[in-house]
Amino acid sequence: MRKSFLLLAVLLVSLAAFADDVKPSGVLTKVEPKTVCMINEQAMGKDQIPVEVEGKTYYGCCEMCKKALAENASKRAAVDPVTGKQVDKAKAVIASQQDGRVFYFESDATLAKYNAQFKK
Repeated sequence: MRKSFLLLAVLLVSLAAFADDVKPSGVLTKVEPKTVCMINEQAMGKDQIPVEVEGKTYYGCCEMCKKALAENASKRAAVDPVTGKQVDKAKAVIASQQDGRVFYFESDATLAKYNAQFKK
C-alpha cells in the first residue's frame, strides 16, 4: 500500500511539472480575465470568483482556487510564451486555444507576435 501511494505521489508531481511546460498550439483568442480560472488555466465561458490580493484582482472557479490565489504568490504569476518573462496574471493579456486552455502574455503585442506565426 505504501509503495502504491509513493508511486502515485511521484506521478502526480511529475504531471504537475509537465503541466507548467505546456506550450500553446494554433491561433489564440483573447479572453476576458474574469472568465478564466487562473488556477486551472481554463477559459470557463462565464464570470469566475474574484480574489483581491494587494489591490489586484485574480479569478478562480471554486473555494480551493480562491484560497490558492490568496495564499500562494506563485499561482498569481505565469510566463509569457513569446518573451519568456514572468507576468502577473492580474495584469496579463490572456488568450485561449480552442480547448479552453489559457496562456498569459505581457501585452497585446506579444499575443499578436505569437499569432502572426500562423498567418501566411
